[in-house]
Amino acid sequence: MAIKLIALDIDGTLLDGQSQLPEVNRRAIMDAAARGIEIALVTGRRYDFAMPIARQIPCPLTMIANNGALVKSSDGETQLLYRLPKDVARRVLDVTPEFRDMASVCFDRPRENQIIFEQIAWDDPLRGPYFERNREFIAEMSPLVDCLTEDPIQVMFVGPVSSAKDVKETLLDLSFANEYSLAATLYENRDFGLVDVIYPSCSKGTTLAEWVRRRGWSRQDVMAIGDNLNDIEMLQYAGLPIVMANCVPELKSLGWRETLTNDEGGVAAAIEAYAR
Repeated sequence: MAIKLIALDIDGTLLDGQSQLPEVNRRAIMDAAARGIEIALVTGRRYDFAMPIARQIPCPLTMIANNGALVKSSDGETQLLYRLPKDVARRVLDVTPEFRDMASVCFDRPRENQIIFEQIAWDDPLRGPYFERNREFIAEMSPLVDCLTEDPIQVMFVGPVSSAKDVKETLLDLSFANEYSLAATLYENRDFGLVDVIYPSCSKGTTLAEWVRRRGWSRQDVMAIGDNLNDIEMLQYAGLPIVMANCVPELKSLGWRETLTNDEGGVAAAIEAYAR
């Protein structure tokens, strides 16, 4: 089938194990774009945290960020935005005090105060590097619920994998769990987990589907490549789902086509094999 759109996860997929963009992937994406294929970076990252990667690829890109809650073009124009109601965000924070050190709230703001933490541990061995890279975007407010003066994009929980799993199970069991969606991303080899609370029924997959519908295409026109749990809905939607060889076991078990690892240029290999 003729591919019209390639949807690419970033971390663990487009980037290698050192979080760098392999030149072979960059060239493959540019070649695909030159043939008229739309490229969408579909990521759990915030838009501003994804843009340093996008800027390394000199072609138009569609940016589906925050696990589907925000869609922008790579030049910054907002196309879709799904905010989490602030009363839902407040209830989520109210019932998870034991995970407060993992929690933050993300807003759709131009630059400053995009991400609010109750307290920032700059020397945290797990999150310290993230704090430093995003220093201009983050701020503190205590108690954290006081930051909810407007609807946020999401509530985020970041910490060790075991703690992230505990957060996810807690949030799945809440009486109002139908009022939000969860996106979990787990990196067992780094002991690093993320759980995002976003707009109900929102995911990488549902937003990709809406974007494709607006473009006048169908799922059969889409190739998607991913590696982690938050990519499942995107891969289920795509007419041609491809998983990385380094993907989590849950994806390997679904029987989709597999490309090389992220350290072997798996994205480029998939584009070369299936998007010609």
